[in-house]
Amino acid sequence: MGPRAAPLLPLLLALLGRTEPGRAEGCDLQPVPVEPPIALSYATSTVPRGCVSSSSLLTGHEVHVLSVEWSKTPSSPLKVSVAPRAGGCTRSVVLILVCSRCSATITSPCPDLLIRTDARLDTGITSALSVSSSEGPLLAWARDAYGGITSYSELRDPRWVQLRLGEDPASPPDCIPQERFDATLHLETEVFFHGMKGCSRGDTQSTRAAHIIRLQPEPGFPITEVNLTLSCPERAVSNQILILQSWANITWSLSVNNCHIQFLVSGSYKIAPISSLLLPGELLPDSERGLIAKAFEKNYSIIASYSTIPASTRVSLEIQDHEAVRRVPVTPTAPSPTTYSLPHVLLLMLQPWKCTDETMEIIIARSHLEPIKDVVNITLRDISCQAEKNATHFMLRTPLSHCGTLLEGWEHAKNELILNLAKGAVLRSVRVAFQCKIPRELFLRLFPTAAFEAPQTELEVNKEAFVQASMRWEDHPADLQLKECWLAAPGREPLLLLQGGQARSAGVAVLQGPPSARGRKVWRFRFTYVVPEGGRVPFSATLKCKAGLQNNTIFEKVLEVTVKDGWRLTNNRGLGLAAVLGITFGAFLIGALLTAGLWYIYSHTRPISKLQPVSSTAPASESSSTNHSIGSTQSTPCSTSSMA
Repeated sequence: MGPRAAPLLPLLLALLGRTEPGRAEGCDLQPVPVEPPIALSYATSTVPRGCVSSSSLLTGHEVHVLSVEWSKTPSSPLKVSVAPRAGGCTRSVVLILVCSRCSATITSPCPDLLIRTDARLDTGITSALSVSSSEGPLLAWARDAYGGITSYSELRDPRWVQLRLGEDPASPPDCIPQERFDATLHLETEVFFHGMKGCSRGDTQSTRAAHIIRLQPEPGFPITEVNLTLSCPERAVSNQILILQSWANITWSLSVNNCHIQFLVSGSYKIAPISSLLLPGELLPDSERGLIAKAFEKNYSIIASYSTIPASTRVSLEIQDHEAVRRVPVTPTAPSPTTYSLPHVLLLMLQPWKCTDETMEIIIARSHLEPIKDVVNITLRDISCQAEKNATHFMLRTPLSHCGTLLEGWEHAKNELILNLAKGAVLRSVRVAFQCKIPRELFLRLFPTAAFEAPQTELEVNKEAFVQASMRWEDHPADLQLKECWLAAPGREPLLLLQGGQARSAGVAVLQGPPSARGRKVWRFRFTYVVPEGGRVPFSATLKCKAGLQNNTIFEKVLEVTVKDGWRLTNNRGLGLAAVLGITFGAFLIGALLTAGLWYIYSHTRPISKLQPVSSTAPASESSSTNHSIGSTQSTPCSTSSMA
């Protein structure tokens, strides 16, 4: 089997997780420009450096020191909230905020909060701070000024900080800063991530961009759910994908605002608060090169952002409207909605479409559409192509050449799903443009007639069957050839049907296929499956074909079929004992019932006659006795005169 071959379409999705390293070549991640395509932040309680101590217990107040550093000048004020623990504001609090390059908003329900800061404040009581921002001098000054330090936290690029008051007698007596300090007991912050990278293929002209977020596990910090908030610009286009990679047992809860974007997610995910329905994710590569190759396989040739962040329960992502994302201007083929639309989000996340080299199939569970409600019917761009519906699903199957489907090379088929919604007496339509990936694999189909319609998986003994093998290969379709086809059944030697375009067994004939179009090649042949006299007819068989290129790349397809013996009863030499006993008992039962029925009819329908009394007088002669005997059954004038 070739490196890109897939025996069955459902397995193709799983095999995509095992990405070839070579597919990521030509795209080396580099730091993004000054204006990044996204703003990414995440919540954490792990600070670069920090410490706690019990040294403030013997003083008249808690003392908390926040030292803030910035990678670049912040565009919005830092929000700091100071919250008391259970029991309220029982002690005076001193907050020392070192943030010379920022403005800040500090809020707290505690009236005895003393703020010492060099930041520009818009609220609160401010006392000027003129002290070195270096760690050593800053902590020494705080100890000298207030007698002790409750906590010290160094922060980098925070969006907001929540400080929880309280002192722990079990804390060390001195506040000695440590690297990557866990400040969970007294602090939580959301920090901006500025270490994102990006790349694109050097020869690409595509505008399709991927954003990749890779979540790194934190020892001692197990999480099972990540809440991600996603926002997009007003004039967002739908040519981007967000890839979220994590460990398998994570649930992503996605809150989407004004985004028409596709998702590829590890673990499971849901759209909150619209629906609590969990959607299955996909096993994604756990490497940088593998994730880049995955984006390329999905036809996204620009890695607009690649970010690796520590484990977090809350992540915020804002996609910016920069030219760095859209390498070239986008010329839409049709107007796209500019307002948030729930059908767009649901369908682009479900991706209920699946393509082969000649058909498109769409299956949507009605339960997935519950958040939309009032879905009357679903059509494609050509409204005559309407989905069939039953109690559980909407289903539609159509050739790629019908229903307004447009082919983009050999890789994708484009169309629109139109949802017709009824709100009372008002009927409105929602259009969701989509593209369906056409797998680059060999397809194998079995047909009962030479019309090559309605494929099946049933092979009848002693009857002609018609086989079609097909594949799309845009690069060099003339190089693609059908190498061989075999039929294998349990307990029998494999039967070579076709090799090198020539029939290799009796009853096999090569047929003229339809003309190749748009890089799609089709091969057809027929054969008759014959079982030798007295041979056992198998219940199943395997049809296997191989196609290949001149460079020895091989694509293989296997089709499992059930074997039907139309002559099974005729060819049997006799009936088994069970069959004979069954027929005998059935015949006896039918005979008994028939006899009983006839007796019942006879006993209820025969005539009832009265018998005449017999005379006791002895006959005069043999002839008179005879006459009397005759006359004893019927009294007539003739018999009376005879006796006289």
